[in-house]
Amino acid sequence: MRAMAAVVGVLGMLLAASGVHAQNKVPGERSLEALVKATLLSWNDANVTGNYTVFHAKLSKPFREQFPPDRLKQIFKKFADKDIDIAVVAAMRPTYDPAPAVDGDGKLVVNGYFPTEPLRVIFALEFIPSDGS
Repeated sequence: MRAMAAVVGVLGMLLAASGVHAQNKVPGERSLEALVKATLLSWNDANVTGNYTVFHAKLSKPFREQFPPDRLKQIFKKFADKDIDIAVVAAMRPTYDPAPAVDGDGKLVVNGYFPTEPLRVIFALEFIPSDGS
């Protein structure tokens, strides 16, 4: 499996994270890693298959309303065109840089990378509360 560098900015992804926002704090190490991997692997599945419906369903309500599946497919077209597949991150631990934090707006901001070779998989994620979660 080939690892390619990718910068994935996904705003407002909604995945279960055990009350991250209700407590207004960063989740524990395992929960955070699971959240990051679930997000990136969902994006990767959409990108590899060309079907963004499941990925879209996991986005926060405001983001879903702004970006339908066809629009997401257009936005991430450059990754699909290059056959980028980052599934290898499932077996790796992320490095966070800077440390994850909840910002003043209540968003969980998580940036970092996976030490894939020959190029790193880089991510920039923001999670917001939506639909009661």
